[in-house]
Amino acid sequence: MNILIFTSTGDISTFNSQRPELEIYVSLAKNGHKLVLMAQDNGIYCKRLIEHGVEIVHALHSKKIDLKNIILAKKIIKEKKIDILYATSSRGISNAIFASLFTDVKLVTYRGTTGGLYRYDPSAYLNALNPRVDGVVCVSESVERHVKKQLFSNTQKAVTIYKGHDVEWYDQAPANLGEFKTDKNNFNVAFVGNVRPHKGLIYVLEAMKYVSDLQNLHLLLIGDKISQEPHASSIKNSGMSERIHITGYRSDVPSIISACDILIHASTRKEGLPRVILESLASGTPVIASANESSLEIIEDSVNGFIVPIKDAKAIAQKIRELYDSPQTLQNLKEHAKDVIKNKMSHENTVKKYIEYFESLLKK
Repeated sequence: MNILIFTSTGDISTFNSQRPELEIYVSLAKNGHKLVLMAQDNGIYCKRLIEHGVEIVHALHSKKIDLKNIILAKKIIKEKKIDILYATSSRGISNAIFASLFTDVKLVTYRGTTGGLYRYDPSAYLNALNPRVDGVVCVSESVERHVKKQLFSNTQKAVTIYKGHDVEWYDQAPANLGEFKTDKNNFNVAFVGNVRPHKGLIYVLEAMKYVSDLQNLHLLLIGDKISQEPHASSIKNSGMSERIHITGYRSDVPSIISACDILIHASTRKEGLPRVILESLASGTPVIASANESSLEIIEDSVNGFIVPIKDAKAIAQKIRELYDSPQTLQNLKEHAKDVIKNKMSHENTVKKYIEYFESLLKK
């Protein structure tokens, strides 16, 4: 297949977030398919992509309608005899729609979040709801269900393909937690997020009040601007403020998580497929996750982590205490943490499903 992709190659600060997507293109090229990426030609992944035969044509997807990009894409479609045009961002999708007009190319879009795509929203028709779109790759089954509810017809064109990971990507030495005033002899809990309310940090900090008696329990808060209110006051009133460590933004999140005993993911609303949960499991660190639909696709309760009710600080605290009191239970979870990554959500499976899906569209 000849595939044109509208995407981003990212920069050094987005390495971990970009890798699961960009490795798909590396593997597609390894499987003999011809890929052209309209993306930044100076991104951190460009060298690896080029080494594997992926052509990169410089383009920034910064406008909903970019005539320059549309004309360039039409030229590439014609000259490279493109079979599949795949766009991964909202701005890229709108331009891909115009570029695909009056061509035979199959247009595929990507959807990574639940919500935000509704029939009553005019902007949705410059996205997945546009009749020119032949297929929608959804990052999880929960996203696929949402998309199918919005489509007027041909619901089969929406399909779930997990953005898989490879455990070998996380085969690295755990971080030295001494930098954060704790060490591997303590019971270390990680939280990764930011100040957006739906990340549920307020419930994690509330949970600390119920487990503050666990003397060597430490909480690492990884993310930007976490020290702001209302979280600053919650940390102060947690009863263990000296054992809560704010790391700020970090580019080495997986290595920090792998040095911790557990990760807490306390999101209060639906998400597409929480990358930090996949990174944690791939690193061998179990997860306590709130019962969002997407988390339920990853976490098997009492096998590779625990599922707790949304917005339930006491339930989070209860599971922390259970794992703190039972090293064997924690060890059992760790032994199965990587299973879902190696099987259901492996990078290898992702690439296989992309090839199968693209080929199925070309047969129509």
